[in-house]
Amino acid sequence: MQTDSWRQTAAYKNLVSCHVCFKLADKQLHHCPRCGAAMHLRKNNSVERTMALLITACILYIPANVLPIMITDQLGQSEESTIIGGVVLLIQLGSIPIAAVIFIASVMVPLGKLIMLFYLCWSLKRGVPGTERQRTVFYRVTELMGKWSMIDVFVVAILVALVHLGGLLVIRPGIAAMAFAGVVIVTMIAAECFDPRLMWDQSNNDKDKDDSMAGERA
Repeated sequence: MQTDSWRQTAAYKNLVSCHVCFKLADKQLHHCPRCGAAMHLRKNNSVERTMALLITACILYIPANVLPIMITDQLGQSEESTIIGGVVLLIQLGSIPIAAVIFIASVMVPLGKLIMLFYLCWSLKRGVPGTERQRTVFYRVTELMGKWSMIDVFVVAILVALVHLGGLLVIRPGIAAMAFAGVVIVTMIAAECFDPRLMWDQSNNDKDKDDSMAGERA
């Protein structure tokens, strides 16, 4: 006898997992019987909140790349550097590995994270079937990428702390550093707001519809 293994989920059995102690309890309970934390079957308005945060991150991403992230004061002259300008300068100075790290961490990682999260939200809204495992991989990659998004901000912070040579050379963070930090923080919150279990709920609902249609045809 064939079993519907895809149905064997806590939600299908009317169970919900506590976010604090991970105890399974009946979904009718509003608080965990073990630790007393509030319990929810799924995150409320997950897709809508994620989309709102992603739009905010996109707005912050523009000044983060256009405005100067670092200001260098040398012998009374100030020079501003954007993220891309700093990468180009490092390449000209022969520091290609450092330039590659900053470009990947500051440009490619945030942009890739935004694109993946937008795709996940879009696929949930459109109901794209048969892509649950692919979307799960995208979500895991998104979480992993978020840990490496602040490298260039750390570099600027270290330079500001270390480089102060008797007033001859002073490095100050620019306004883009705040905007870039905002992008990273907002995208991290967006990834936390997104509930990947919705992808599998959608898959189960699609299979239920297919089974129902097959039964009607029979």
